Amino acid sequence: MSARAENIWQRYAEWLGIENSRVSLGEGDTPLLRSQRIGPRLGVERLYFKLESLNPTGSFKDRFVAVEIARMLEEGQRVCVATSSGNTGSALAAYAACYQRHCVIFVTERTPEAKLSQMLAYGAQLYRVRRFGLSSETTRETFERLHRFAAERGYRMIVSAFRYSPLGMRGVKTLAYEIAEALPTVDHIFVPVGGGGLLAAIWQGYEEWARAGRLTRMPRLHAVQPAGCAPVVRAWQKGEECLSPVEARTEISGLAVPFDIDGTLAVRAVRASGGAGWAVPDEQIWEAQAMLCQEEGIYAEPAGAAALAGFLVAIREGKVRPEEIIVCLVTGHGFKDLAAIERIATARAIPLIEPEAIFELSFA
Repeated sequence: MSARAENIWQRYAEWLGIENSRVSLGEGDTPLLRSQRIGPRLGVERLYFKLESLNPTGSFKDRFVAVEIARMLEEGQRVCVATSSGNTGSALAAYAACYQRHCVIFVTERTPEAKLSQMLAYGAQLYRVRRFGLSSETTRETFERLHRFAAERGYRMIVSAFRYSPLGMRGVKTLAYEIAEALPTVDHIFVPVGGGGLLAAIWQGYEEWARAGRLTRMPRLHAVQPAGCAPVVRAWQKGEECLSPVEARTEISGLAVPFDIDGTLAVRAVRASGGAGWAVPDEQIWEAQAMLCQEEGIYAEPAGAAALAGFLVAIREGKVRPEEIIVCLVTGHGFKDLAAIERIATARAIPLIEPEAIFELSFA
C-alpha cells in the first residue's frame, strides 16, 4: 500500500512530543500488503498484513525507541536501562549505538539467542534475570527494582509500556496513523499482545486521528495471546478489567508477559472498540508462522504471526465476515527467533545429489 520512503518524524513530528531532537534509523512507513493467498483461499478478499518486521532492527519497537532516545538527547542523559524479552532491547541497543548512549538491558530468562546476539552486536550490556518473564511475582519485582535503581542513579528507564515510558509510546501510535492513512476504513485489526502496550497505543492513535477529524469509523481491535500466557484475553472473557497473575507456560517468547504492565489498558481498548480476545495454542501460532512464510513470502517470528493465528480462529468461528476489511500486524522478523524457524525448515529434508542427477529432476 505504501513505499518505504519516510520516517515517523517526517510525517508525524507534531504528535511525538519532542521539540528539537530527531532520532531515526528509518523507522516507520512500513508496507501494508494485501494477502495474496491466505485471504483469497478463505474467501476474504481484503486481508492485509502490516509488516512491522521491516523496521530497521526488525520490529515495531523501533518506533518507540526513536522517541525515547530523542528525549535522552534533549535532556542530556547518557545512560539508559531497560527490560526486554528481545525486541525492545535490540532496538534500544541499535539506536543507543548510533547516538552514543550507554545501554544496559535486563532480559528475560528465555530471550532467544538470536535476539541476544543482535543486542550484543550493537554493543549493549546485558544481564539475564532468573525467572523474569516466567513468574508473575518475579517479573513484577524486577520492574519495581529496576525503576528504583534507575531513579536513584539518574538513569533513564526505558520499558515499552505506557506505565513506564508514555512518551516513547507516542512513537508506537504512529503505526495506527499509517494504517488509517492507507486504509481509511478498517473493520478489524488483530494485534499480538504481550504487555498490552501495542494494542493500547493502536487504540489511542485511532482516537487521536478521529478527534482530528481524519477518521469516520473506528476499527474493532482484537487481542491475540498464546493460551499459555493470556491474562488480557482471560480478563476480557470474564468481563473484568484487572488482570489476574499467571505463570507463563508458552514458548512464544515475545508474548510471555505474566505481569500486568499495560494489560488493563489493552482490555479497555478491546472492550471499547467492540473487538475480542483470542487465546491461541503455541502450535497454532507456529502453523500461522509457516503459512506466512510459505503462502505469503513473509518471514515472521512466532510472536509476529500470532495476529494471523487469532484471525484464523475468528474467521472459522464466524466472528469476522469474509467481506470485511481486516489488518493483521506482523510485529517481528523471522531472524529474531531462529530456533522457531527451524521447526519449519527441518521438516523438509534437503537431498544430496550428484551433479549428473540434475537432468533427472522434474518440477510441476
